[in-house]
Amino acid sequence: MSLEASVVHRFSHAAMATVFEVRAVHADAAYARQAAHAGFALVDRLEQQLSRFVPNSDIARINSLSAGKDTRVSPDAMECLVIARHLHTLTDRAFDVSIGSGLERLELAVNELHVHALADGVRLDLGGIGKGYAVDRLAAVLEEWGLDRALVHGGWSSVLALEPPPDQDGWPLTLSTPGPGVAKLLARVSARQLALSASGTRKGDHILDPRTGQSVAEGAVWVSLPRSREKGHSPAAVADGLSTAFMVLPREKIEELCLRNPGLEAWLLVEPSPGEPAVVHLGASSPARPGE
Repeated sequence: MSLEASVVHRFSHAAMATVFEVRAVHADAAYARQAAHAGFALVDRLEQQLSRFVPNSDIARINSLSAGKDTRVSPDAMECLVIARHLHTLTDRAFDVSIGSGLERLELAVNELHVHALADGVRLDLGGIGKGYAVDRLAAVLEEWGLDRALVHGGWSSVLALEPPPDQDGWPLTLSTPGPGVAKLLARVSARQLALSASGTRKGDHILDPRTGQSVAEGAVWVSLPRSREKGHSPAAVADGLSTAFMVLPREKIEELCLRNPGLEAWLLVEPSPGEPAVVHLGASSPARPGE
């Protein structure tokens, strides 16, 4: 995904093995920079909590639990685990942060912020939603600072659009073929109060179905969700998880989920004929917007 038009202020920061970027409209560039860097500092803290590669992170401690043991985690880690468990059920286990090691073998005491292991060997990797969750939290920081007209992304695969610039109806985004070489434009999206996530494979890459361990066909998926300001709502994280799951789910199941969840949309990369990629759009005919 990419942005088709530039905005006044742009700030970037490397974290979570990608580059996070804030694009914001504000009268004071120095103030906008401060707001962006406050958000980036939060992203760094989240990485220390959520990465399985960081020693003594919340996830690393869960991964070291033996049967009958428990550990206390941060509110952010618990929120990610609750989202992951919800998506695990919603997608018939096609989204699985335990990589097949048994998410159901962990008990979550949400209010107490405790995770209890029912068995040995559960291994978690929040890579499927952690970046989206960080994008959600970064956007919330910008709003706290009064930057309501902004777009946030983590490597363009996790995008959250707030209000657009004054002269635009939405932030103009493009969906293009993944991989090296000249990308083919597949679709355009005007994003306002919207999360958009992309998952896909390049030639030679593989995505495994966590239910079977088998590789799935090459392809790409984009998922969008309307944003809500309700507490605990994390649309970029959910969109991230769904785009991952939609890589392995059949089209019929994806269409069913879009019909059952108003505002959820998906674009599936297909090849109707050799060398002529196109997209199938499932869900609403146009992105749902709060208040409309």
